[in-house]
Parts: sequence; structure tokens; C-alpha cells
Amino acid sequence: MTLIRTVITMFAIFVGSNAFAGGHYDGPKMDLNAMTGKTSFNLGHLGDEAAQDIIARNQCLDYYVESAFGVPAKTFTFKDYAGTMQSMLGGNLDWTWFGASGYAGMYLEDPTAVVPIMTRMQPTGDLGYYSVMVARADSGITSIEDLKGKHLGFADPNSTSGYLIPSIELPEQGIDIDSYFSETSFNGGHENNVLAVLNGDIDAGVTWVSGVGEWEEGYSSGNLRRMVEKGILNMDDIVQIWSSKLIPNGPLVMPTNLPVRAHQVFVGMMQWMHENDPECSENVANGVVRAWVPVDHSFYETIVAARKAKIEAQKSN
Repeated sequence: MTLIRTVITMFAIFVGSNAFAGGHYDGPKMDLNAMTGKTSFNLGHLGDEAAQDIIARNQCLDYYVESAFGVPAKTFTFKDYAGTMQSMLGGNLDWTWFGASGYAGMYLEDPTAVVPIMTRMQPTGDLGYYSVMVARADSGITSIEDLKGKHLGFADPNSTSGYLIPSIELPEQGIDIDSYFSETSFNGGHENNVLAVLNGDIDAGVTWVSGVGEWEEGYSSGNLRRMVEKGILNMDDIVQIWSSKLIPNGPLVMPTNLPVRAHQVFVGMMQWMHENDPECSENVANGVVRAWVPVDHSFYETIVAARKAKIEAQKSN
């Protein structure tokens, strides 16, 4: 499907960063308006949770963006991944954090549109995370074998952990998704997918986790941790029944038509924030990170190849 032609309803909200009373920022800076004529820096966020929660969690980021670039920060949220991808491809966003599959989808649509600038490092030093499948603890489902003939939920068709990787790795393990499960569905993002499990609407669902840290905390980072911290998930209520191989952490991306200096400033800004305001760093990262590290396209070549193969296979069916 051609993203640029897909009609997506988007929900956009602007929040002034004056509400954040952070410490004085003295990291890398540039005058974005003087260099490019831009009068704002537009931040896009994937619709993995309620828009008000995304805005509240990332509000501290606005302060640093405005301090680093000298223009107002505007925050945009979208109802699904495709809306964020379309807006970035359309030149309406200056930054967003995609999963590897979302980046791959944009790259396959237009390889010149965006560039990965950095990703996060887990507390263990890994540059990856995991797709996991969870079920209700009282369901009697304790393994992937128990899920045969039952309803499996995916997060979003453009999600790496919430669709692409399970759709590749499960068949590699001898599970034909169309015949093994009684039904599959997309449930509007990672948080909604896990809520569908808790509500009994689906028998199991996939989501993303760091795979390190304490189970009862929802691991060190990821959707489960975010839900635990928000008070909408008790880890005793779910069981993990499947895990993927390590997936490359998704990239923070910026448009290629912004100056390289802007990319460098954003990387430096995130690294300064991590050292001087770890609480904000954890808010943005959905959990604990060891560091923010630069990456480039080469880090995602395997995911781009996987997504391309998936698209070609669907066309041939």
C-alpha cells in the first residue's frame, strides 16, 4: 500500500513547553530559523497509547528541543503508525521515533526521505529488544501450543514487534498463522492490544519489551513497563508464552532535507539530557536506557530486507 496516498485521520495537539520547569540546558544548540527558515520544530509520536498520555510523558522533551533549536516545539500524535509515516514522508515532521519496520516502510517508499540518527542502548549494552506474546494468567494458556485454535492479536501492521517479526518468526517455527489460530486481528497499537488480552477480547497478544530487568516491573522498558507505571497493568495478571529473537532497536529519525548540523544537535541534545535529566530520558524512552547512541541505515538493512520480502510475498498471494 502506498503510504503517501493513504488517507489517514490524524490527531494533532500543540502543547507549549513553558509548563516544564527543567534545569538550564547548555548542550549543543543551533538557530534553526536562521539556517532553514523554519518557525517550529515538529515532533511526531506513534499512536501506541492515549494521546494525552503521550503528550504528558514527552512534555519535558519540548523544553530541550526549544532550548537546542531556538524555535517552538509542536507535538503531533496519530491514531496509527501509518499516519505518522505518511506525515513524515509528506515533510510535515522534523523528528519521530519509529520501530525498525516503520522506518523500513518509509525507506521502501522513499529512500531519500529520512535518515536514522540514533537509538537507545539497553542497560545490558544491547541495541535491541523483543517481541513477546502474552495471555491472561487465569486463561490456562502457558505456551504457544496452548494457543492453537484461539484468537491472536497484533498491535499494528506497521509495527516491528507488534506484527512484522511475529509474522516472520512464527512460520519459521512451523506455525501457519492463517490456519493455526482461529482468528487474528489488529487492535490499534501495543497498549490496546494488551488491554484486549486483559479484557478477554483476544486470547493472546504481542507487544514489545526490553527483555531485561524485573518481570514484575514489566522489564526495564517497553510497553508492559509503561502500562505498569500507569497503573493499568499488574504483571501477575499475565503470562509470557513466546518471545522473538533480538530485534534492532528502532531509530530516532529526521528528514534528510534538514541540515546535518540539525541531526548532530539533536543527537547531542539527547545525550546531554540523558546525563543531566535522566527522568526525562526515561520518559522519552519508556524506561531505563544506558545511553543514546548514533546509528545509520546499515543497522536496519536486515529489517528492510524482511519487510520488502513480506510485501512481495503478499503481492504474489
